[in-house]
Amino acid sequence: MIRSTDRIMTTHAGTLPREDALTKMIYARADKRPYDKAALAEGVRSGVLAVVKKQIELGIDSVNDGELGKTNFTNYVQERMSGFETRPYVPGKGPNPLSIAARDMKNFAEYFTEGHGGFIGRGAPATQNYCIGPLKYVGQEDLQAELADFRSAVDAARPTEAFLPANTPGTIEHWMHNEYYKSQEEFIYAIAEVMREEYKAIVDAGFMLQIDDPDLPDGWLMYPNMSVAEYRKYAQLRVDALNHALRDIPREKIKLHVCWGSFKGPHQDDIPLRDIIDIIFSVRASAYSIEASNPAHEHEWNVFERVKVPQDAVLIPGVVGHCTDFIEHPELVAQRLVRYAKLVGRENVMGGTDCGIGSRVSHPKIAWAKLKAIADGAKLATKELWGRN
Repeated sequence: MIRSTDRIMTTHAGTLPREDALTKMIYARADKRPYDKAALAEGVRSGVLAVVKKQIELGIDSVNDGELGKTNFTNYVQERMSGFETRPYVPGKGPNPLSIAARDMKNFAEYFTEGHGGFIGRGAPATQNYCIGPLKYVGQEDLQAELADFRSAVDAARPTEAFLPANTPGTIEHWMHNEYYKSQEEFIYAIAEVMREEYKAIVDAGFMLQIDDPDLPDGWLMYPNMSVAEYRKYAQLRVDALNHALRDIPREKIKLHVCWGSFKGPHQDDIPLRDIIDIIFSVRASAYSIEASNPAHEHEWNVFERVKVPQDAVLIPGVVGHCTDFIEHPELVAQRLVRYAKLVGRENVMGGTDCGIGSRVSHPKIAWAKLKAIADGAKLATKELWGRN
C-alpha cells in the first residue's frame, strides 16, 4: 500500500464512466441475451486502457480498471458463482427482498413511493436468488480476462499503484437467500470460501485488492428493527467470515471500502461511524476507505479525535462525493484532507471518493472533474502540510 510520505496521495472507490455501447453488451451477457463476444472483449480491453490512462492524467495515484467489465460492483458475482437459482418474486410467498432504504422508509415513505431515490423507486425486484446447493466459484475465465486487461493497461501507463475491487460475503448475502446450508453462519462462510479464489487471484496477479463492503454499514439500513448491540453482533460475524477468506493474504495488499449505501435519499438513520469503527478496523487491511464528504457523514471526522487508525494503516476519507453533481472546489478538498491529516498524521491519509462515482453522477465529465478536484486539492493540502508544492 502506498503512503503519503512526501505528498498527499490520491485514489477513488471504484466505478468510472463507461461507453453506453459497452454497457449494453455487458448487460446482454449478464442476461444471457445475444451479444458480440469479440466486440465486448475489445470494448473492455480498450476501455480499461483508456480509463487507466485518464486517471493518471488527472493526477490519481492508485488507479483501477473502472469496473468497466462488470454489471455493477455486486451483481457481477452472479456470473461467477454457481449453486443458486433465480425465481420470480411473489409478494407474500417466501422471504421479502431486503432494501437499503428500509429505515428511511419509516419516516419518508412518500419520498420512495413517489419514485424518488433512484433505483429504489422502481419497487420490488421481479426475481430473487436462492442458494440450493454447494456454492462454487465458476468465474475463472471472466476473472482471468479482467486481470489480463488490467495488466496490459497498467504495464502501458505505469501508475504509482494499481488495485482491483471485489465484493464481500456480507454484501453477496443481501441478494441470495439460503436454502441449502444448515445455518446462516455456515452460509456466510461458504460465500467467503468461494470469494477467496477471486481475492487471491487479484493479489497473485500483482495488484492491490480492494474489498468492497457496503454491507458493513448498510446492513443496518436493511434491518430496521435491530438495536445497535444486535447489529454489531451481526456485522462482526460477517467481518469474521471476510477475515477467514483473507487469511494468508498479506495485509499490506488489502484495502477496505465501506459506505452507507449509495442511493440518493434521506440517510437520516445511517448507523453512526463511532458505533462500528472498531469493527471496520478489525478487517485485515492496510487502508480503510470511508464516506466523509456527504451531508450525512462529513461531520464524522471528529471520530478520529478519539479513535486511532490501526498501526501502519492508511485512512482514505472521501473528499468528493457521488450524492451531488456539484464539483467540489479544490480548496474544500484540501481543507478536508488537512483536517484528517492533523488528526491521524499526514503520512496516514490519502484523498478518495465517498463511493464509486462513474454511474452515480449525471454525466461522465462530472465524474472526471471530481477526480481532478481530488488531485488539485491534494496539491494544495501538500503545500500546507509539507510547506511546498
